[in-house]
Amino acid sequence: MNFFQRLLHKPFFIKLLHWEYWSMTAVYGLIYPVFAGLCIRSGWRYFFTAANPHIRYGGFLMESKKEIYDQLPVGMYPKTILVKPGTSVSSIINEIRNNNLKFPLIAKPDIGMRGLAAKKIEAETYLHACISKYDIDFLIQEFVPYENEVGIFYYRYPGQEKGAISGIVGKEFLTLVGDGDSTLYELLQKDKRFVLQIESLKKEYGNGLNEVLALGQKKLLVPYGNHARGSKFLDYSHFVCDELISLVDSICKQVPEFYYGRLDLRYNTWEELRKGMNFSIIELNGAGSEPTHMYDPKHSLFFAWKEIIRHWFILWKVSDKNHKRGFQYMTYSEGTKMFRDNKAYVRKLQAVHNALLKS
Repeated sequence: MNFFQRLLHKPFFIKLLHWEYWSMTAVYGLIYPVFAGLCIRSGWRYFFTAANPHIRYGGFLMESKKEIYDQLPVGMYPKTILVKPGTSVSSIINEIRNNNLKFPLIAKPDIGMRGLAAKKIEAETYLHACISKYDIDFLIQEFVPYENEVGIFYYRYPGQEKGAISGIVGKEFLTLVGDGDSTLYELLQKDKRFVLQIESLKKEYGNGLNEVLALGQKKLLVPYGNHARGSKFLDYSHFVCDELISLVDSICKQVPEFYYGRLDLRYNTWEELRKGMNFSIIELNGAGSEPTHMYDPKHSLFFAWKEIIRHWFILWKVSDKNHKRGFQYMTYSEGTKMFRDNKAYVRKLQAVHNALLKS
């Protein structure tokens, strides 16, 4: 690798030259006036809370995952228990056993974002080290063994019988393939996407990154389908079909007053998913959902702007129809408090995430 190639492998230049790694402010900054215009059109109020009236803030920010799980069809999501900070490990273990949960398990914040502070717990012995780091409400959830994950963006206008799928994102987890010679650390350096995760992986794996994989051997380093944690997002929107729309529509109609958001699913094969077999809903996200298929590396920033704005108008239309049905918008002062609370919570969440990386 020559000097110029090494330079382009530096995190600064990787982020600079690939818009998908830019901050939300950088990506959204120039199009925020569109969103502001929709708020003004809604009477100087935050309209999005009316999109999904039975989800806190419509699912825009600060929504509880557990409250959403409780509204999903039984058996379509992983077994989950809510844990308050300070709960003793023995009490948590009893809850795990009472709910017939088996290791490995996933621990994650009840109010989460971008995969922060999510941790796979391989065995009971790891509970003590992990759980002590959570000073926020968190969930313990059975680990879904299906190898594939997809995000399906769904919307349905109130009063209409059938909903629609506006985009699908496929997710490739951060996985390394051995060459029989290179260490994990050296393999990470060969991929620009993985380079951005090296510092956090050092904290999590330490000397484990010196492991050498056999030729063709695979190792999954980050088992979460989050772009911010190294997953590659691919635009699967061409897979939309009547069969899949019917499946997603039937699920979403069972969630009270749910009209707009993204379902993140783990599944076995695409053929089985279309038939409604062998899948699990990992999360359901509401008004704050991004059309994450836009993060496919083949797409330009202009494509992303087009998709964001398109979905904002869908969100506004859904909210407007619900508002006419009697569901209220959020006032400016209420919205200001929500954003302030979210900012403070993100700082706390980041601190938990950093502590977990070292555990």
